[in-house]
Amino acid sequence: MQNRKYFDSLINKVAIGNCLEIMRKIPDGSVDVTFADPPFNLKKKYNSYYDKHEVEKYLSWCKEWLYEMVRITKPTGTIFVHNIPKWLIYFGSYLNEVAIFRHWIAWDAMGSPLGKTLLPNHYGVLYYVKSDKDYKFHDIRMLHKRCRACGYILKDYGGKKDQMHKFGPIIPDVWTDIHRIRHKKRRDEHPCQLPVHLLERLLIMSTDEGDIVLDPFIGTGTTAIAAKRLGRKFIGIDIDPKYVEITNRKLAETESTMINGCYVSIFLDNVTTVRSKDWDKIKEAFTIPHDPFELEKREIKLRDKKIKKIKPKIIIEEQCSLLFPMTIRRHSTFHLNHK
Repeated sequence: MQNRKYFDSLINKVAIGNCLEIMRKIPDGSVDVTFADPPFNLKKKYNSYYDKHEVEKYLSWCKEWLYEMVRITKPTGTIFVHNIPKWLIYFGSYLNEVAIFRHWIAWDAMGSPLGKTLLPNHYGVLYYVKSDKDYKFHDIRMLHKRCRACGYILKDYGGKKDQMHKFGPIIPDVWTDIHRIRHKKRRDEHPCQLPVHLLERLLIMSTDEGDIVLDPFIGTGTTAIAAKRLGRKFIGIDIDPKYVEITNRKLAETESTMINGCYVSIFLDNVTTVRSKDWDKIKEAFTIPHDPFELEKREIKLRDKKIKKIKPKIIIEEQCSLLFPMTIRRHSTFHLNHK
């Protein structure tokens, strides 16, 4: 009962503290989705932490928070872990022992060449569940890919153009339509900020309105913002007060985004992800060519770009300070004596 009250006190807040200590107080099977984007151990400088540790100690620490993520996820829930392939192969090996593999999602995010290597061109998101059959999943769709010059759909549907979905195809496990945040005007003071519509896509696929999403390395709030936009509840954890302050400031300005009563993901005023089952309600908000040959060369458009933004029922409190008496030296908890 005490742990349940503690868990309830975390909902729709961002806690400052050691993610392991906080997650260990959360009851089994309490959240619908856990998402982690931990430091990559690549010598990056966070606000109060330098991301460089011995490989064995880094991986040992990662196993601890991975275990907690799986433990606190509901039997119908989902576990997502974002990282570079170098570490994901280790994470996947461990997760195979405690959860059920669904996908390795690759998203287009070009890096920098590092000596004698192929050019790194993607990050990965491990997608695991806790049940073979009884896990939550929604078919989702992305916009048709089109030629920048002529506007034609790139995929060749041949004689089956009349079978094209008006919005776009089912999303595959390789995402080339979402890219890293490269422009400074869209970035916070954080070295590894993810685009919000990446998290929105994951949540639209794996959750329903009112579900709870937990991120133990919330950084500057991407997961919490995505959850709030989509009418989901969230729990954020970070060790750095500055990042928590940025997150709370952004959350105070965040509104839910809907079209005709359905939550959608948007980027630069374009809808990027919808659930297949919502399309019949959403399509009335678009101007859509009826002739499939016209649809092939002319993309659908939102009528007047009107996307309904709603003040959510969720009340965001300024800050939930859960400080622990310890020496902390990392962005969301890694110090070698955290036990």
